[in-house]
Amino acid sequence: MSTLDRIAEIQAQAEAAIAAAADSSSLEDVRVHYLGRKAELPLLLRSVGSLQPTERAAVGSAANQTRKQLEMLLGAREEELAHAGIGDPGSSIDITLPGSPPLPPGHLHLITETRRDIEDVFLGLGFQIAEGPEVEYVKYNFDALNTDPTHPSRARTDTFYVDDDTVLRVHTSPVQVRAMMAQPPPLYVIAPGRVYRPDNDATHTPQFHQVEGLAVDDGVTLADLKGTLLAVARQIFGSEREILLRPHFFPFTEPSVEVDVSCFNCDSGYLPGGDRCPLCKGSGWLEVLGAGMVDPNVFAYVADHGYDPDKVTGFAFGMGIERIAMLRHGIPDLRLYFENDMRFLRQFGAR
Repeated sequence: MSTLDRIAEIQAQAEAAIAAAADSSSLEDVRVHYLGRKAELPLLLRSVGSLQPTERAAVGSAANQTRKQLEMLLGAREEELAHAGIGDPGSSIDITLPGSPPLPPGHLHLITETRRDIEDVFLGLGFQIAEGPEVEYVKYNFDALNTDPTHPSRARTDTFYVDDDTVLRVHTSPVQVRAMMAQPPPLYVIAPGRVYRPDNDATHTPQFHQVEGLAVDDGVTLADLKGTLLAVARQIFGSEREILLRPHFFPFTEPSVEVDVSCFNCDSGYLPGGDRCPLCKGSGWLEVLGAGMVDPNVFAYVADHGYDPDKVTGFAFGMGIERIAMLRHGIPDLRLYFENDMRFLRQFGAR
């Protein structure tokens, strides 16, 4: 028998053995028998150099083609065996069953859950939800909100600029301007959404979420603002909470205030054992948001849309959703929200 005839015989025997293999283990035995290091075909390939010059090319080509053909058949048969019987009637594997153990159902991310909680509170108070673009014009992000041309927030180190006239919004306050331009007073809206600032540490991230609000009507006062925020604080943090207003400055409100809520982790700054509360640092208060009465200059920007600063008044406020979630759940680092560590995220499933 010539060498070429023997190669053809090996191929026929191997193809039959591959087709007859009933499982992966049997198929591996076939592979080792015909293509293993000590198998006849590989040994023949390695000995081509010792053949007569007139035989080398034909034998080498035939042996190499046979090896490739068998490798292809082995791969195809392996895939067939891997899927054989799955889902077929009488199969021992039912692909419609859940995994073992079954995977827990998914749930809202903590930021989404907190945002919806806040939205529900304001919807219950009669506010509507307004949304706007995250890539915003400078005129709405700064100019319409009475932000001085020299204000530090306009610097390229404090704001992401797309071009000279366009930025990634640094707050959702531009939505308030757009809402006033779209609807005359009375107006009661909140503007939740993503905002962007070039900060990144334990308490700041380049992207975060805010809920800002605006109420405009006849005769709105600071007392209305305080009453609204007290109701919101008690809904979010507990019915026993009180709030404290401290003087502050924001370009778009006058007067402006920082709003604190009484600490829900302690009694006046100290724990029952006498230790200082780690949440409020012994002060008894937690800073939660900024607010104030809408500056008349903001109304003047939209006066043509029914907001005469001599006739209407209003209040505005803004809170960070991450900040609210941190306080409610004792989260020490903002970056945990976005690192996708499932051990952290699974703690805040639907309750």
